[in-house]
Amino acid sequence: MDTLKFGTSGLRGLVSDLVGGPSFAYALAFLRHVAASDKAGAPTVVYLGRDLRGSSPEILADCAAAAEVAGFTAIDCGPLPTPALAFRSLREGCPAIMVTGSHIPDDRNGLKFYGRDGEITKADEAGILSAFHAMGVVERPLQAPSIAEDTTGLDEYEQRYLDCFLPDALAGMRIGVYQHSSVARDLLMRLLKRLGAQPTALARSDRFIPVDTEAHRPEDIASIAEWTSAGAFDAIVSTDGDADRPLMADERGTLLRGDLIGLLTARHLGLTTIVTPVTSSASIEQAGIAERVERTRVGSPFVIAGMAAAAADGAERIAGFEANGGFLLYSDVVLEGATLAALPTRDAVLPIIAVLAEARERGKKLSELVSELGAGHAAAHRLANIPGERSAAFLARLSGEEDFRREFFAPVGTVTAVDTIDGVRTLLADGSSIHFRASGNAPELRCYVEAATEADAARLLAWGLERAGDEVA
Repeated sequence: MDTLKFGTSGLRGLVSDLVGGPSFAYALAFLRHVAASDKAGAPTVVYLGRDLRGSSPEILADCAAAAEVAGFTAIDCGPLPTPALAFRSLREGCPAIMVTGSHIPDDRNGLKFYGRDGEITKADEAGILSAFHAMGVVERPLQAPSIAEDTTGLDEYEQRYLDCFLPDALAGMRIGVYQHSSVARDLLMRLLKRLGAQPTALARSDRFIPVDTEAHRPEDIASIAEWTSAGAFDAIVSTDGDADRPLMADERGTLLRGDLIGLLTARHLGLTTIVTPVTSSASIEQAGIAERVERTRVGSPFVIAGMAAAAADGAERIAGFEANGGFLLYSDVVLEGATLAALPTRDAVLPIIAVLAEARERGKKLSELVSELGAGHAAAHRLANIPGERSAAFLARLSGEEDFRREFFAPVGTVTAVDTIDGVRTLLADGSSIHFRASGNAPELRCYVEAATEADAARLLAWGLERAGDEVA
């Protein structure tokens, strides 16, 4: 179990460490925490979902066994997007467990937990860990668990968008759907077609592909460039493995940054209060779309807490998103006479549809929509397989040792300001910035940069990864 890491986003680790007792034990701790903390009367049903990894069905069975021991009825919702499972959980007021490793490699997997009110909080995290340590050793039953099947959650999630976007919202648009192993690959094809687009399936895979919407794989970049080279598509769309983060490329094959996808989505939906982490670019404040912007640490729990705080402070028309493009809808939105209910968890399908609809409504190409934002240039990538203690030591020196920081950045500029809300974000005299932070759910050190030109951003990112790599090697 050495690789297992538990936090507010759930549990992740190597499949070899997760299958069987560990996934059973953490799922049992979660359900016991739910039963003990629910003041409205403990729910008796838990919804289970999974992505398309080869290990996910076995881990889902571990969760079903935990449900049986905890006195819950387990409902298998089948393979579906994480936001679809969250939507069912919120509608029914019951907890849910999603078996997914999101974008991490196939030899790893994880669990995402939802209470009856949505994503678990930091307080829930502490409660689950307390329940986990209090129960001692509990053996997973050997017999197959009892589990019912109900796959209508995916249908409800699909209908959510069909109710609020007109049948011709995407009429005539030629959309390539990079299917890979996304759990939303068939859903996207159906939705796009029913909204008037002409979708084309691309690169469907029988094995799991770890698509990361922040740190794009070179092979994905090359494939998208090839698909768009003949001018056959107005856009390429996709998601990560569990479809809570969108991937979009314009008609030229240029990938859209996640924060700009979120910004365009907010504009299309008329949302004027934006809550977003420090890793989103300065364009959020500069574009003139938001009347109010709140910055948070990285992670959907912090964005959700920020949205709740904004609402308590009187803000309206609230949304959140991250630099990975995952969009969190905090306020109900009325579209075409129908109400698009709030769904405060990361979603990939809503921003994909909204940005495409924005382009068609304005008669613009995606590249033109992005250009109009005047967002400058940003880039991000990661150093993989960096132990957390090495990242922590490096970040501590950057934030706390002025001489080290000055010498470290001297080859690229003079430091004028430092932000340590999450990692270390450094502003340089020429207006560019470099931001290092340790991933919260993987042994990675991430680097985010902003610069005046695309070439400068690429140069700064390459330098930052190489220089940081030397420090944590």
